[in-house]
Amino acid sequence: MFLKKKMAPIYLSEFHHFMYGGMRGIKGLVCETSVLDPDEGIRFRGLSIPECQKVLPKAPGWDTVFPQMPWTLFAVAPQLAQCGGQEPLPEGLFWLLITGDVPTKAQVDALSREWANRAALPSHVVTMLNNMPTTLHPMSQLSCAVTALNHESKFAKAYAEGVHKSKYWEYVYEDSMDLIAKLPVVAATIYRNTYRDGKGIGAIDPKKDWSANFTKMLGYEDEKFTELMRLYLTIHSDHEGGNVSAHTVHLVGSALSDPYLSFAAGMNGLAGPLHGLANQEVLVWIQKLRKELGDNASEDKVKDFIWKTLKSGQVVPGYGHAVLRKTDPRYTCQREFALKHLPNDVLFGLVSNIYKVVPPILTELGKVKNPWPNVDAHSGVLLQYYGLKEMNYYTVLFGVSRALGVLASLVWDRALGLPIERPKSMSTDGLIKATSK
Repeated sequence: MFLKKKMAPIYLSEFHHFMYGGMRGIKGLVCETSVLDPDEGIRFRGLSIPECQKVLPKAPGWDTVFPQMPWTLFAVAPQLAQCGGQEPLPEGLFWLLITGDVPTKAQVDALSREWANRAALPSHVVTMLNNMPTTLHPMSQLSCAVTALNHESKFAKAYAEGVHKSKYWEYVYEDSMDLIAKLPVVAATIYRNTYRDGKGIGAIDPKKDWSANFTKMLGYEDEKFTELMRLYLTIHSDHEGGNVSAHTVHLVGSALSDPYLSFAAGMNGLAGPLHGLANQEVLVWIQKLRKELGDNASEDKVKDFIWKTLKSGQVVPGYGHAVLRKTDPRYTCQREFALKHLPNDVLFGLVSNIYKVVPPILTELGKVKNPWPNVDAHSGVLLQYYGLKEMNYYTVLFGVSRALGVLASLVWDRALGLPIERPKSMSTDGLIKATSK
């Protein structure tokens, strides 16, 4: 009550909107890797998601792996020719973010091999992961393991030895390459220990791409699931610099903390329910809807459920975004994947009905700037379909993907010589004085 009375004089001030509103919309960061346009959506180095899907290299299909196979076989079963090669490889997206150039297939293959060669975990990290209680949240396990990997930091060692600041970026790049290579191993170990039998994840195959090795270590053999992970790991990688995980990595890195410490901090932010945990909340809500309405709910029944949710003071999870003012392109490409591979799935049907009825209802309410779905409205349903049902683990997948963007940005932060981030803050008294002039 005291604070409310104290703030009364500044309620109508622009300062109130910006400073007490999470600084939304204030341009105060440099991010080289991606730009989020309210109407267009995300662009990675100028390329939209559909453009990335078109130009980034893909895993080879059977017609590439076995070029001598009779063409008549592909004529009878054309899906064989497409097998494994429909979605962009995350390696290509990382190359694009780091260099600004679309890589060749040979360059992407070389990056896949490089990450495979760097993937082994130090024994102390393996021991740590294997001794963590299975009741510890997977994101906490991820954060602990990444922090412990800082023991291997090439940047920290070079800094301690007095390397010139013009060389910082080279060691940050080396650490980032090592960390990205090891993350699937860390994440798969967490999954196996927490949800499976705890047995070893097996060896990395240098002939497989990053996503294929990851899904194999998780214990999934379905090529379509691997394709989903290639798409998922690509589209969740970066969303410019102002979101919590990206900003946190940038902020902590600006203090010259090494990439391991910086990324671990970003993962602690990603673990929050208003950021990376949101896809889990969406799935819980959809399952609640399904339990109440059944598998074949009509649009009218879904509409009634939505109104009931809103009138009870709750929100529809997965709808709205701090920046976007249209359907999230990351939602759209996941919807296209579902239409192609699981068009008759019950949960996908519910998601589709929700997509039809929610935007008009939120528009009618008039209180939501963006009534359209974001990325979290769809991803959980796809993972459920392929058998990865452990919702507490979903944010770990998000984190593995987000490493590509935030670490590419961190390399550029050091290459550009950006200083430590230190904005000025004000007290409420100071703000009242500033707005009363």
